[in-house]
Amino acid sequence: MMIHEHSQGIIELGNINIKCLIFKINSNDILEIQSTSITQSEGIHNGVIVNISKATNAIRSCISVAEKKAKSSLKKINVVLEQPEFLCTKFSKHKKIDGSKIHKDDIEFLLKEAKKQVMLNDEKQSIIHIFNHNYIVDGKPFIEEPIDVYADYLSHEMTFVTMPKNNLKNINKAFIDCDIEVERLISCTFALAAKLLNNNELQFGSILIDMGYEKTSLGLFKNLALVHSITFPVGINHIIKDISNICLLNLEESKIISDKIDFSFQNNKELFDKNDYLKDIYFKNSNYRRISQSLILDIVKARLDEIFEMIQKQIIATGLNPTLGANLFILGGSNLFNLEKYCSNFFGSNVKKLDKNIEKESQGESDTQFASCLGALKIIKDGWETEAIPELVDKNSQKLGFFAKFFQNKP
Repeated sequence: MMIHEHSQGIIELGNINIKCLIFKINSNDILEIQSTSITQSEGIHNGVIVNISKATNAIRSCISVAEKKAKSSLKKINVVLEQPEFLCTKFSKHKKIDGSKIHKDDIEFLLKEAKKQVMLNDEKQSIIHIFNHNYIVDGKPFIEEPIDVYADYLSHEMTFVTMPKNNLKNINKAFIDCDIEVERLISCTFALAAKLLNNNELQFGSILIDMGYEKTSLGLFKNLALVHSITFPVGINHIIKDISNICLLNLEESKIISDKIDFSFQNNKELFDKNDYLKDIYFKNSNYRRISQSLILDIVKARLDEIFEMIQKQIIATGLNPTLGANLFILGGSNLFNLEKYCSNFFGSNVKKLDKNIEKESQGESDTQFASCLGALKIIKDGWETEAIPELVDKNSQKLGFFAKFFQNKP
């Protein structure tokens, strides 16, 4: 278990906002959230630094506010982000045991081989997460490490999440310019699942869809591991732009319309008149003209179907089927009313909507949207049984399995 008397930091690099959380864990393992701050995001698009100078200034401002509130200074920070450039690769490595016991050296061998293959496959990628998905011993699945089990054949299934090295260099550069070192990177999808999903949901199969402003992220979880993730560079803002471009309305008007739509498509009387045309009150800056309800709803459905079809292909490819018992959750898109109902109809399965606007645990403030940071805090504090990350696994942790412990202080 992680025990640090000094302050530690977590920062989320979002499209709209940068969020910072400073916390401390004392010798009695008591967690104290010392401060939080939110700053408008600049120089960052979908987790990628696109302008070093602007990003550095925005990051420095956000951290500075949190440091002043906490009355402490950070030397290192954990960065939560999600990029469309993230790659998720699943490997299955095998070894003959020939009737002997499985030793930790056997698992170590398979882990090293998988890691070596990932690095050889694309030298321009850096590993940020490694998850143990499953062990197969003589054709039978084992969730936990099959140490000391007699076997003829061992297979080890792992998931690697990687990102382009140049993207990592730019992130490191921005934080170095703020005189802060990046401790580790944490996938936002992983962090959200750690905060919002319970152990049963993570164990027996869950699909998490996070609809953001400019991107939509998908995470599939089973056996307490992230088994697949992908981020598409399309989000809620694309729906707004579609309405604007096709209906010749400005973006402000289009956003108001998208926020008013009932995505169950059962009741949209607030938007449309008795003749099913957009009401004149929504023409804030544009000249009134007849725009039919069917046109606007078709525009919205076309973009949503595009997003959900991409997600459906990914789900089918992994075999984690919501119609066969996997939980399906959607979050984000907070202004899109009844979005989960449209999603349920599309996937033919009950979709539950999750809320990122978690009450801030230490200070009772609401609408602060710190779910990702709080999920990252849980991962940092307690570790994650199926994850292997070398930098932050505490040597004294009793909660981590062999898979995580293996990577302690390994290069």
